[in-house]
Amino acid sequence: MGGVRSNMPDLLPQTPQNAAAAAAGQSREKSFLSFGFGAGGTPGGPGGVNPAAVMGTATPPQDAPARRESHINVNVAPQANEFGTDTPEIRKYKKRFNSEILCAALWGVNLLIGTENGLMLLDRSGQGKVYQLISRRRFQQMEVLEGQNILVTISGKKNRVRVYYLSWLKSKILRTDNNIERRAGWINVGDLASAVHFKIVKYERIKFLVIALRESIEIYAWAPKPYHKFMAFKTFSDLQYKPLLVDLTVEEGTRLKVLYGSCSGFHAVDLDSASVYDIHIPKHPQGPITPHTIVTLPNSNGMQLLLCYDNEGVYVNTYGKVSKNMVLQWGELPTSVAYIGTGQIMGWGNKAIEIRSVESGHLDGVFMHKKSQKLKFLCERNDKVFFSSAKGGSSCQIYFMTLNKPGMANW
Repeated sequence: MGGVRSNMPDLLPQTPQNAAAAAAGQSREKSFLSFGFGAGGTPGGPGGVNPAAVMGTATPPQDAPARRESHINVNVAPQANEFGTDTPEIRKYKKRFNSEILCAALWGVNLLIGTENGLMLLDRSGQGKVYQLISRRRFQQMEVLEGQNILVTISGKKNRVRVYYLSWLKSKILRTDNNIERRAGWINVGDLASAVHFKIVKYERIKFLVIALRESIEIYAWAPKPYHKFMAFKTFSDLQYKPLLVDLTVEEGTRLKVLYGSCSGFHAVDLDSASVYDIHIPKHPQGPITPHTIVTLPNSNGMQLLLCYDNEGVYVNTYGKVSKNMVLQWGELPTSVAYIGTGQIMGWGNKAIEIRSVESGHLDGVFMHKKSQKLKFLCERNDKVFFSSAKGGSSCQIYFMTLNKPGMANW
């Protein structure tokens, strides 16, 4: 088993002599069942789904053999024939993290990981080695901007917005240039503290950094060389509702509008007039709501939104008018919700992971957990999605899945 686990999930299929060991490993790695994925996987085979038994349903079939056939492998060393199936696969990395994983961001093919007490890099191109880059600092949120050579973070005890230079982080891994390593490797954005959430949005050639603080929203714009830093652009304070998450939309290519979620609902700020108004306040909340995400729907000129909170999502335009007379309803209360580049929205619940169409809310498929567990979305790129388990007992692990396999359009 040790030899199997040492391989990274995204390595090429292994050699035949390791196949038996891999098969033994797979039998112990199955911790998800899939339902609703019916794109021609081989029933009963590795990663296979029985389409007749589970096509298009989010509830487990009654007959036991079909249920066994719908196992999804959480597999650290895929076999050659697994690449031919159409069902999304969930795999996990062998590394166990002793502190809670709070966020992650892809840097090239590798994964930067932010935890309760440090920043690490998971080398996905090699043998899965983990490098400790910064210790004794809490990383709550981060995003890589490779073109600007920076990693934007909310980090530290005071939840500052701090920017790290990727070249400095790289020198800490390679140990090749002591001069770079001795230089200051980071800069704070303004004197901001108590940051809650940020979003980076590109408009024409400008990158805006929208930051939710406890009592206000700050907007910064990236200034290229010789400045090479984010510079203050606009501030919106004295907000009636305290922001918990932020976004920025560009209406019809010209009008900039901040969107934000609070414990009461969703709101907008017009950048030109500075007017603040509500776009959705739930009518019958049982106390404060939990806003999950704001999705600007594709091909809508920045005007149509899906607002996800608690266990549902509503479709409205940027002025608060209902645009689709339907509600996206999750099967259970999700702990994380995220919009994925495949045009889908995913919800992570304690019992299942649901994948739905962002345009219609239609359920594309479900991964059922064999046992209840709390999972947290980390990051995504194209069709790859990374998430982690909450720290149960002594450690937590990182999972990833690939959504866009051949035949996925036939779900």
